[in-house]
Amino acid sequence: MMYDWDLILVGGGLANGLIAMRFQQCKPHLRVLLIENTETIGGNHTWSFHQHDLTEAEHGWIAPLITYHWSGYDVIFPAFQRTLPHSYFSITSQHFANILHAYLGERIQTRVLVQELTPQKVYLQDGTSLSACAVIDGRGWRPGPFMGSGAQAFFGQEWELEESHSLTHPILMDTSVGQDTGYRFIYVLPFSSTRLLIEDTHYVDRGPPDKVLSQATIAEYAKKHGWKLGKLIREESGCLPITLTGDFTSFWAQLAGQPTCGLRAALFHPTTGYSLPHAIRLADRIVALPELTDTSLFITLRDYARQQWQHQRFFRLLNRMLFLAGDPQQRWQIMQRFYQLSPDLIARFYAEQLNSVDKARILIGKPPVPIKGALKAMFKQHKKLQDFYHD
Repeated sequence: MMYDWDLILVGGGLANGLIAMRFQQCKPHLRVLLIENTETIGGNHTWSFHQHDLTEAEHGWIAPLITYHWSGYDVIFPAFQRTLPHSYFSITSQHFANILHAYLGERIQTRVLVQELTPQKVYLQDGTSLSACAVIDGRGWRPGPFMGSGAQAFFGQEWELEESHSLTHPILMDTSVGQDTGYRFIYVLPFSSTRLLIEDTHYVDRGPPDKVLSQATIAEYAKKHGWKLGKLIREESGCLPITLTGDFTSFWAQLAGQPTCGLRAALFHPTTGYSLPHAIRLADRIVALPELTDTSLFITLRDYARQQWQHQRFFRLLNRMLFLAGDPQQRWQIMQRFYQLSPDLIARFYAEQLNSVDKARILIGKPPVPIKGALKAMFKQHKKLQDFYHD
């Protein structure tokens, strides 16, 4: 059978964009199409990751995408302020889109409205269709009955300041804001001596933060630090899933053979919501396939996701402790305790490379939450988890 394309990637976000880029780097002879329903790929985002999240080879092939790089980052809690000495990187969606357009050219199509897709076909709202050896659905997180999760919700503003600031590297977490809605912190990225991205971030049970409240919080935070806000460049917001538990088998069975990637495939760090490292590894796996078919692709994606799901069990336990063990207003105490651990352990946590000693070190001692609540959360006896005892 003749197909229009070798591979169609539906959704122009991070995961599909990296897959398309990797094919162009490694197998440029294959016909790969990336389609997006909005005016531009990448959306309006800033994706970040830590130095040890990636291997040297992975750092190498995504180097063209890196927009900013810092030698460390700060965390600020009531009991202490600390600088972690590991590099931190960010990719802006605008730079991401520019690089991908340079790689792919006309193989990127925007404003394409999809009606339905199957493992080998994409049906468009204008009545036409596209066919491929395989179609990957990468259209973002879709809540459903087979995953129990909280959320990391955020609202951010990028500002050009009237005067220079004094930051030399990011503030990953500053908890000197009200904790009435759950674990909450300010996240700051210094893009230049006069430009900052300031985000109001909440770990909440569901839903985004109030935009007006976040705008006021950002303005007050800037005033507190003596930053004179000049021109508002842009705003961004999002709501990342934080996995508590789930039914992996049913989650993938509902896909009915449809290859799926990125957040839509629940491929992200369970506690931070960061998805870039998984997207990079998945792109490498897909490109390495000897034959590109919908069946081989689905099996590869499902098997990788299963491997990660099993590997992430401990992180889901920690998430349950954070979300379910105590009062939402006291969640910051769990994070304050964690960030007093060794920098190398923290780096391994972000890279999902915790060893048995690390796990013991995280759990040892009296938890900063009620013991009864901690035990219920650990052993999935909380009422919010009643459908997921099998995880």
